Amino acid sequence: MDSCDSQSHSHSHSHSPTGPQGPHGLTAQSTGQEVRQAARSGRLHGHTSGLAREQVQANLAILPASLAGDFLRFCQRNPKPCPLLAVSEPGQHLLDELGEDLDIRTDLPRYRVWQHGELVAEPTDLRGFWRDDLVTFALGCSFSFEHGLLAAGIPLRHVHQGRNVAMYRTNIATRSAGPFHGPLVVSMRPMKAADAIRAVQITARVPEVHGAPIHLGDPALIGIGDLARPDYGDAVAVLPDELPVFWACGVTPQSAIATARPAFCITHAPGHMLVTDRLNRHLGLG
Repeated sequence: MDSCDSQSHSHSHSHSPTGPQGPHGLTAQSTGQEVRQAARSGRLHGHTSGLAREQVQANLAILPASLAGDFLRFCQRNPKPCPLLAVSEPGQHLLDELGEDLDIRTDLPRYRVWQHGELVAEPTDLRGFWRDDLVTFALGCSFSFEHGLLAAGIPLRHVHQGRNVAMYRTNIATRSAGPFHGPLVVSMRPMKAADAIRAVQITARVPEVHGAPIHLGDPALIGIGDLARPDYGDAVAVLPDELPVFWACGVTPQSAIATARPAFCITHAPGHMLVTDRLNRHLGLG
């Protein structure tokens, strides 16, 4: 997730996701369909971290068909940050392979609409923006592997605090395809060393949702200057006995899209994911 409320730093702090979060009443035990219906009805506007923990969550990139081939190649060349879960036909807004009655236009809490690389709107509904030539790419999200980490007893501070995960642009270049290129974006979770080792083992089994971390330890080595100032999401403390652990993040395609500056495209708002009916345990996170 890969994945924030505003253009950069967001501070959407809410109650612990193990109980009802705000007015929507959703919890870690909610189903994907319940989360999508809450987004569709306007009850859910916040991030989806910690919600419907059994279900696979997905990043979203929606592009005109004229750019879809290049973007598909970008995903294939950068499978760590851009693991493909599904690709639609042009104009198709119901993605049955990911969930029953799943409507891409309405079922995320918040979207981002871009024109020539500039963010022009953050709607909660795409029906006013939809076009018949749009192709939807659903990409694996780190919120899914968090299910496996929590099940293994590895604490995740941002989940406990009801925050969005912290995300950073790095100095690691992606492999370009057509107009799409840009830096790798990572998500960070602080962990004690023993938990970090177990987290590597658990997430290495699930390449569909970013796989193993790409870096542990000193953030300066991957071009991150200040962990307290994430580029997306919410900062969390890294305690003296902890390591920052960095995973490739599904916000990376948004960075590549911003670089490519297509005339029109849509993404999810980072952290505001598509919650599918697919189960994390079917990814090897049982």
